[in-house]
Amino acid sequence: MRRNGWRIGGGAVLVAVGVVWTLQGVGLLGGSVMTGVTLWAVIGPVVAVAGLVLTLLGLRRRAR
Repeated sequence: MRRNGWRIGGGAVLVAVGVVWTLQGVGLLGGSVMTGVTLWAVIGPVVAVAGLVLTLLGLRRRAR
């Protein structure tokens, strides 16, 4: 049960970080050296999807 909590929490953090990186990469969220850099517009969604998968795995195991 404890491991599932870490998966869900860690996945949620990764989703949030991925969204922020994506917004910075496309230039919608300013104030950083990452703003407007295409690399972060590519890395962000990858991290967000990985976090979503991790969260869903944690929720799926909790439902059993």
